[in-house]
Amino acid sequence: MMKQLLVLGLSGMLLTANGNPVPASDNKPVYSDKPAATPAERWADSVFNTLSHEERIAQLIMIRMHSNLGADHVASVMADIRNNKIGGLVTFQGGPVRQAHLINRYQAISKVPLLVATDAEWGLGMRFVDSVIAFPRNLMLGAVQDSTLIYEVGKAIGEQCKRMGIQYNFAPVLDVNNNPNNPVINDRSFGEDKYQVARHGVAMIKGMQDVGVMACAKHFPGHGDTDVDSHYDLPSINKSLKELDSLELYPFRRAIEAGVGSIMIAHLYIPAIDSKANTPTSISYKTVTNLLKKDMGFDGLVVTDALEMKGISKYYSKGQESLQSLLAGNDLMELPSTAKGSIAAIAQAIKKGRISRDEVYRRVKKVLRAKYELGLAHLQPIDPANITNDLNAAVLPLRERISENAITLLRNDNHLLPFKTEDAEQKIAVVSVGTDGNNTFLDAVKQYRKDVDSYIFSSRQPASQIPAMVKRLKDNYQAVIIAVQNYSRRPANNYGLNNASRMLINQLQEEMPAATIAFGNPYAIRYFCDATTIIAAYEDDSITHKAVAKVLFGQLEPKGKLPVTVCENYHFGTGITSIIPPPPPALLQSAAPESVGLNSQILQRIDSLAYDMIDKGAAPGCQILALKDGKMVYNKNFGYYDYSQREKVKENSVYDLASVTKICATTLSVMRLYDEGKLDLDSTLGKYLIWVRGSNKENLRIRDILLHQAGLVAWIPFYRETLYPNGWPDTSLYKPILDSTHTVRVAESLYMAPAFIDTIKRRILDSRLLPPGRHYIYSDNDFIFLGKVVESITGMRLDRYVRETFYEPLGLVTTGFQPRSRLPLKQLVPTEFENYFRVQWIRGDVHDPGAAMFGGVAGHAGLFSNATDLGVVMQMLLNGGSFNGQEYIKPETIRLFSSYGSSISRRGLGFDKPEKDNAIRRPTNAYPCKSASPLTFGHTGFTGTCVWVDPQYNLVFVYLSNRVCPNGGANTKISQLNVRGNMMEVLYDAMVDRSAMSNGLLSGNF
Repeated sequence: MMKQLLVLGLSGMLLTANGNPVPASDNKPVYSDKPAATPAERWADSVFNTLSHEERIAQLIMIRMHSNLGADHVASVMADIRNNKIGGLVTFQGGPVRQAHLINRYQAISKVPLLVATDAEWGLGMRFVDSVIAFPRNLMLGAVQDSTLIYEVGKAIGEQCKRMGIQYNFAPVLDVNNNPNNPVINDRSFGEDKYQVARHGVAMIKGMQDVGVMACAKHFPGHGDTDVDSHYDLPSINKSLKELDSLELYPFRRAIEAGVGSIMIAHLYIPAIDSKANTPTSISYKTVTNLLKKDMGFDGLVVTDALEMKGISKYYSKGQESLQSLLAGNDLMELPSTAKGSIAAIAQAIKKGRISRDEVYRRVKKVLRAKYELGLAHLQPIDPANITNDLNAAVLPLRERISENAITLLRNDNHLLPFKTEDAEQKIAVVSVGTDGNNTFLDAVKQYRKDVDSYIFSSRQPASQIPAMVKRLKDNYQAVIIAVQNYSRRPANNYGLNNASRMLINQLQEEMPAATIAFGNPYAIRYFCDATTIIAAYEDDSITHKAVAKVLFGQLEPKGKLPVTVCENYHFGTGITSIIPPPPPALLQSAAPESVGLNSQILQRIDSLAYDMIDKGAAPGCQILALKDGKMVYNKNFGYYDYSQREKVKENSVYDLASVTKICATTLSVMRLYDEGKLDLDSTLGKYLIWVRGSNKENLRIRDILLHQAGLVAWIPFYRETLYPNGWPDTSLYKPILDSTHTVRVAESLYMAPAFIDTIKRRILDSRLLPPGRHYIYSDNDFIFLGKVVESITGMRLDRYVRETFYEPLGLVTTGFQPRSRLPLKQLVPTEFENYFRVQWIRGDVHDPGAAMFGGVAGHAGLFSNATDLGVVMQMLLNGGSFNGQEYIKPETIRLFSSYGSSISRRGLGFDKPEKDNAIRRPTNAYPCKSASPLTFGHTGFTGTCVWVDPQYNLVFVYLSNRVCPNGGANTKISQLNVRGNMMEVLYDAMVDRSAMSNGLLSGNF
């Protein structure tokens, strides 16, 4: 039916418009003797012939109507219908029953049936807010991947309109919202992708028009790339015609091809189309007639956006806005300042020859034909009985389907989701941010987890209440669900998310396992993009709450894809559509020592050494793991977290690995990138890091950096210049709570301004440099650089790259950076009570001050793990880069990196190695132990850790402790007692026939 309407479109031309000469009408005159060809034409002619000249012009005018503005408003509308014979109404707020009665009343007094329109982009609930349930905004629909569901929404909205006596819906919005700060389109758009906008827009158009309601594609030629609201001013779009054609115009072309019945013209200033001053597109002949009608071939109804909007009313009023719109080529003038004045202005223009009478009459007949096609020739009164129920009948089932298809899981690090419906080990709290009380989301969560507790942080609560709330949550729960609710849909004032709310959200995300849900406009996610688990929910209502709860507890797979880019991490199309359960923990097969040629009685000496270490105060506890021939032959935990002896070390206890980070994160990454041909060992630092260019560090070779012979100083105490003379942190650089300018967590209640990271980089660049290749200086700065190289090549932060490339595929549960955001605090072993910088117990934050100032993620320190997970990493390396059938690194690469690589040190590429003269050293001076073969590689860590692999004997040794507890590096007993070396030596002593084992393995992977 709508296609027929298009075929019957306008073909005449204006005489003049806005000073542009145009052809006079060259088609048959309006009063042709030729009989009308179709029923629509015959009806249009018959009505047309009953009207006076002014009444014919009045068919082009549409005025607003409300059912909630009282008797004076009703009288005004009735006067325009009776006296000015206007052609249509645009319905706005009110109630369904009142509006039904009013429409019936208005239709009854109108000489010609009124074309009743509405602006119901998300259904009549957009206008009847108290009684009719709205469909979601288009941005939520944009997350849905199945356009047939959008068709059903369009069809349901069309049925609502028909039931309400409405024939014409000013929808859908086909603006491509490629400006996140757009104040007027924003979540009214289907998104930023022109294909998605076109696909969904056409589906909705077809849905409405298939039930006999005319759709209207808007706001031509595209209102998506503006930051001004045309309701209040005239926005400008400074794009070329080529740019407009490739993006903004694309959805409108597809809509025209699909047979859309109407297109609405926006109030925009686009110099590339029409550069005449004070000429909005809505009154631009070049836009409406030349571009839309001629170039794009549209011959359906063209309607202005509301003429009362400031985008045009600041230039024209008193009916002149209607005349200018008509001269531009519009067919319908929506909401002019005056109906009577509009009719008079147009009549005067005809009289003066500014536009031909025939041209105006052709548009009148076009409107009349549309009225016939939309059923107004056989108008029936609206039956108000049960109308509200009828309008709501199809909404809830469709809304449920939309929610279940749109919920978008953007990130699920560490497989936090799905939560278990019963889990005594994981107590969960819901924190509702922005609400004043519990709502249906908490009820929805309790459907699956009865024992969940709830906390409220309203928009009125001050930031001073954050520390106490965060502490309570960390002390009592293992995970939180952060529901971000009740925020604004518009970008002004940070979507209404105040500083305190944003601070709380980000602090919880940093300090404990958290799932964050944005119940509203997804653009607001820009303020908490670092969340490790985050869901875009788009709407904040009971239906969406239920769908999200299903996703959280594994009752529903997420299906949505992000329709817009919300931050650097999350671009258009982002969406995890399957919550894959975490891989089973990497299980190291246990074996009796004797089955792999070890004497279990001798291995028990390790127990004695561990107890002796604890008794002598070298460390309060430790984890020790040994693997032989790929089998776990020793795995024990000793002692406590600290000397208070309140928390015992368990197998899942997690230690700060300190410099073991250098090999188990950074060197792993470097080897992988070397395998992939993305990193050249003999290239220079400046090739990969722009910020070192122009400094004396630019030409340092990657190979020299890996060998610690690039000439860099050992370390730089970056923190010292951030302290006052009395030793306390500078209050301009640090704040006790996370806020918008202090976002780098350094420790508990200590957040640093991120700008200081640039200062740290500058300090490294300005540091002293010895001639490269001539001196061995073990340096943290080498690996700070290498971590940044990995990030530059991969485009990912180091923690994410190693997690996704190694730790998750290997099935590691504990290994990773920033453990507070992943693991319960009770699993994290403290390091020291630091009294020179952070002045607190360091627990779950990296011990190394420099790494802490990088936010806990650096190439030289920051990694945490337990011994068994670390054993998997080392066994993978011993296997030649493979584990459980998957190759992570090529065997030849591991051989290259783990071999001696320098003539001036014992180092390999990234890896530490035994002293080259171990054979002639005394056992107490041998490193890492007397019997370690020259093939051995690994690393030690300042906090009291080490990992070693000996390929000659197919051996892995892992030792983790917190020897720095409680007083830091001053406690050197672990070295004085040679704890690590003595324990490792026991493994060799336990070999029943060491010579046979060695000979049998030299031909293996190494």
